[in-house]
Amino acid sequence: MSKKTALITGANKSIGFETARQLGGLGYGIWLGSRDAARGDEAARALSAEGIDVKAVSIDVTDEASVKLAAARVEAEDGKLDVLINNAGVPGQMVPPSQQSVNDVRDIYETNVFGPIRVTQALLPLLRNAGSANIVMVSSGLGSLGWLSDPDNQFHGVNFLGYNSSKTALNGVTVAFAKELAASGIKVNAADPGYTATDFNGHSGYRTVEQAARGIVWLATQDNDAATGSFYFDGAVVPW
Repeated sequence: MSKKTALITGANKSIGFETARQLGGLGYGIWLGSRDAARGDEAARALSAEGIDVKAVSIDVTDEASVKLAAARVEAEDGKLDVLINNAGVPGQMVPPSQQSVNDVRDIYETNVFGPIRVTQALLPLLRNAGSANIVMVSSGLGSLGWLSDPDNQFHGVNFLGYNSSKTALNGVTVAFAKELAASGIKVNAADPGYTATDFNGHSGYRTVEQAARGIVWLATQDNDAATGSFYFDGAVVPW
């Protein structure tokens, strides 16, 4: 049986990098996706030094040509893909909704929503070739309408139009792909990594990247009988 493989976008640092480390430690061959080729190569060298089977692949999720080139390389070298983790994301302007420009919201959606759609569609033939596969959309608790509309929830007061709604949209994308692909043995789920200390938030989060990655890796390694079309935080279902 050939080694299982995983491609992770935005994996040269933070949660994506730690996800690559944890999956690689489980024996997966890792395609470490990075928009910046030099940073991707550097990250791959660091993981390789730990004994992980890793290849850096240049992939800008906002660029159709870049995504197609990355898919073609995976096809040429592996012929299939067992796990896709759509992790790349941007925060955009953290300002009140009335002050956020439409152009900024559009830029956020290009990475956080259209990017995962673009990457998933491009890699779908390789995921089908795996026989059964897992797709994980790295979402956020800030995308949960149930949590955001609950005055008692910790996220209720975090009211960012572009970022929050982009993750809500990504959750909708998750459900759509899950419904279409259920019969083909491909599971599609969303993961909330929690408020994690990263460059995203000036390292103000209370969770470590190790904690955040564990929930993503758990979803990525679910077996054929696992659920699809759900939203999870640390293995527990999150309200849409």
